[in-house]
Amino acid sequence: MKPGWVLAENVVQDRIGNAAFGTFAALLNFTLVLASVSDLGITQHTTKRVAAEPGFLPEYFPTVLPLRGALSVVFLVVMVAGGWLMGYRGHTLTLLALIGAGLLLTQYAQFLRGAVQAHQHFRTDAWLSVLEKALMLGLVLALLPVGITLDRYVGMRTAAAAFTFVLLYGLVTRLFGRVAWRPRRAQAGELLRGSLPFALITLLYGMNERIDMLMIERLASPQEAGYYAGAYRWVDAVMMYLWTVLPLFFAKFAHSLHSREEQRELLWFGQRVATVPLLFVAAFVLFHGELLFFQFKHSTPAELARMTLCAQLLFLNVLVHAFFAIYSTLLTSTSHERPVSWLVALSIALNIGLNVVLLPRYGAVAGALNTLVCAVVVSGGYVWLVRQRAGVAVPWGLLARLGLTFGGLCAAWYGLQTYAQLPWLAESVVAGLLFVGLLFGTGVVRVGELRAALKSKG
Repeated sequence: MKPGWVLAENVVQDRIGNAAFGTFAALLNFTLVLASVSDLGITQHTTKRVAAEPGFLPEYFPTVLPLRGALSVVFLVVMVAGGWLMGYRGHTLTLLALIGAGLLLTQYAQFLRGAVQAHQHFRTDAWLSVLEKALMLGLVLALLPVGITLDRYVGMRTAAAAFTFVLLYGLVTRLFGRVAWRPRRAQAGELLRGSLPFALITLLYGMNERIDMLMIERLASPQEAGYYAGAYRWVDAVMMYLWTVLPLFFAKFAHSLHSREEQRELLWFGQRVATVPLLFVAAFVLFHGELLFFQFKHSTPAELARMTLCAQLLFLNVLVHAFFAIYSTLLTSTSHERPVSWLVALSIALNIGLNVVLLPRYGAVAGALNTLVCAVVVSGGYVWLVRQRAGVAVPWGLLARLGLTFGGLCAAWYGLQTYAQLPWLAESVVAGLLFVGLLFGTGVVRVGELRAALKSKG
């Protein structure tokens, strides 16, 4: 579903224009930051309690449901007021309200899905997780013959969110019975006290990822925000690999909390799992980043070049995460959440400062470069904390071999591009074969390990 949605959004941006999509992206990211904490961490807290305490659902849901709904209304008002303070007026403010309403409905639906997950209805939850995106994808395709405008696109997204919410609410009622709304002050206070730590962490990570688009639109121009959005969309899709793999290691790190040796082995193994595939992806974008924008038929060569440069800088940021995101996973799974939160807060402050200085002059390119600088700074902090606080040995030799592999791949790709002059697909295949050879040549992957893995499967 994710690749399909990336391609669909490329078409939308191409049809409505970079400036209009830049405005939409800024509004969306502003609402995403607030929507991520609109329930003050109640979703995570409730899912955890329902899974651990079977009696929690019937006792607390009469309080949780109206509390969650009231917080959504409050945050919608906060979104609109915040947009007005930032200078949005008239029709743009209306679009902000519609985008915010759709996101809050989506957040409420995710909250309801927590109850489905906690009661082990995983197949149902899997279908629900793709329903809204599938519906939006279908509506985008339906709009193509009649024409896509910014207003139609926003309306379509809000309608899809509303339909999904109504369907899910009906399903939860069918599965667990109708829940009467009888809020109790004592229960509400208990829920909020338990959920606020989740809200703080979510806010920090949400701001760290989403603030650039908004600042580019406000400090540079909607056009520049559109360039950044076109590049970041691919980054967001590729990063799904890490966000799928790292939670598996989160659980394993937590399980080995009292064994430094086991944590070290997991870190050294996870380092390769997280890093190796993204080495090739990052190199491909560095040498053929323009191919990501093959659907942009209405953009000028200068606009495409600017989006390509943004993508190349942002994929260097992906490369940094590929090397060091697993260190953050180790820290947060072993009760070092506070120093990690301070590092993320430092990254946000640095990013905002750099944006204020550089965005007015350099626009989207500065936003991408600032993101890379902040990723390098915070990753250095993760490595230091793993060594000094967690007491786990950092695999410097493996990091060096991975860096050597990436450098060798880039050198080989440069040689192919300069001297062989093959079509891009053939060139990429040859580079991929050379990459495999480099992995064995540098010792990142060993023949003995493959033999052992094949024997275990046999």
